Amino acid sequence: MRCSIVIRAYNEEEHIGRLLTGIGQQTLCEVEIILVDSGSTDATLAIASRYPVQVVHIQPEEFTFGRSLNWGIAASQGDFIVIASAHVYPVYPDWLERLLAPFADPQVGLTYGKQRGGASTHFSEHQIFARWFPDQSQSRQPVPFCNNANAAIRRTLWEQHPYDETLPGLEDLAWAHWAMEQGHAITYSAEAEIIHVHNEGLRGVSNRYRREAMAFKRIFPREHFHLWDFARLVASNVASDLWHAARQRVMWKSLGGIVGFRLMQFWGTYQGYRRSGPLTWQLRQTFYYPRGVTPSGAPAQRDVQPIRYHE
Repeated sequence: MRCSIVIRAYNEEEHIGRLLTGIGQQTLCEVEIILVDSGSTDATLAIASRYPVQVVHIQPEEFTFGRSLNWGIAASQGDFIVIASAHVYPVYPDWLERLLAPFADPQVGLTYGKQRGGASTHFSEHQIFARWFPDQSQSRQPVPFCNNANAAIRRTLWEQHPYDETLPGLEDLAWAHWAMEQGHAITYSAEAEIIHVHNEGLRGVSNRYRREAMAFKRIFPREHFHLWDFARLVASNVASDLWHAARQRVMWKSLGGIVGFRLMQFWGTYQGYRRSGPLTWQLRQTFYYPRGVTPSGAPAQRDVQPIRYHE
């Protein structure tokens, strides 16, 4: 089984070396690494040159998430394409093995793995990661949710249906939606865990969710998001975050960040969804609703030792 890893990057000198080091520590050794760089002006390419990486260049004015993926995959040779953001890094040395294992089932078209935040991650973003990426794997999920920060697809399916290059985001959701319509399964692997480093300010949070909401409306034209949704979801998610923060004894420390993050998250969403139709219940649950206030059990312990990165 040959695997290609496609990484999209722009000015990622702070993170790219850690990701490439983690790839080098994997139990699956026969991998090809394609770095799609969209005009980095920092040391990203210099750092990448220390590793066995093939670089594909895309001009910033030509960049979209889907186009950069298509260019990277077109330059690769793997039967299975692993997609990773440049600001993630694997926790365990069997990350690739666990991510690719579901492809033993010929009906599986896409797999994606667990994400957790780093030390600088907003408290509310930690809650989102825990909601979207639970500690239990799911072999066949009922909705086309996935995330291209940590995912893998079959090359043969991409050849039938490349990523949509016109979307401002959520090209992964659009592709997964197509794959499910063709009868392919989507699998979530909790053991394929990465740390996803988001160092955004609140304006960046708003812009990200606005962009993704605009894309979501393109994929599902009948969807909508009203001011009532904005108010209700801010209130419910802030309450949920504060409950979890209180249990962790960081509520007062996190209060301002929680309120600011959730306001920007759903204001950006409202701006992106204007003039669209109703949201489906399952997708509302996946994307927007807070974690339940019933404590979940401790994460499952693994026998595999994590990769030790030298900071």
